[in-house]
Amino acid sequence: MNRLTLKFFATLRERARTAEMSRQFPDGITVGEIWAGLGNEIPALAAHRERVAFAVNHEYVKDDFRPRDNDEVAFIPPVSGGADAVWLGPISIGRDPIDVEQLAGEVAHPAAGAIVTFAGTTRRDNAGRHVLRLEYEAYEPMALSEMRKLAYEAGQRWEIVRIGIRHRIGVVEIGQTSVAIAVAAAHRAEAFEACRFAIDRLKEVVPIWKKEYFEGGEVWIGCQTSHPPELQAI
Repeated sequence: MNRLTLKFFATLRERARTAEMSRQFPDGITVGEIWAGLGNEIPALAAHRERVAFAVNHEYVKDDFRPRDNDEVAFIPPVSGGADAVWLGPISIGRDPIDVEQLAGEVAHPAAGAIVTFAGTTRRDNAGRHVLRLEYEAYEPMALSEMRKLAYEAGQRWEIVRIGIRHRIGVVEIGQTSVAIAVAAAHRAEAFEACRFAIDRLKEVVPIWKKEYFEGGEVWIGCQTSHPPELQAI
């Protein structure tokens, strides 16, 4: 038997009514089989069966992966959104406000002729709802690993000098920056392309989720299944 730590995030955490559990499983069981069993045990998870990714010890795996004793298995709902290299700048997740100008200064370099920044801010209105605030949740060790990988990939695809990425977690009020990316390159074209790639890729693979609190309810953004979620009054 293998003892595994199971972790749940965002909408999965709420439906499982726990962020973490420790269970024993037979040798050779796959993460897909574990997830199928959880869906039978916890009916609220069943709707997510086709929309969940798996990670073991902070790395994405396929559903046929067989975890070993003491492994950490994470179930990753759809997200909102490499090795060390000279172009890897500051990569961080935190609760403090993000200073975009400071991040731009940290990627500045004499070899750079252009610095492009992107700042994602919390807007007041979304899908006809009056937004009060957002709250972000992350699987931090894996999120940092995936952020470094996408930054490394950006440097491989474009001739950039340096790239930095910062993301907030916790409550982010209206008008505040939730994510910032700064890219320095010799020429503006590479800086723009790398910056666009980084934010698009971050939204696809980095396990960070946001919950929107609006007048009359709350909802997870980017974690929804094909049927509408049940909105909770606040």
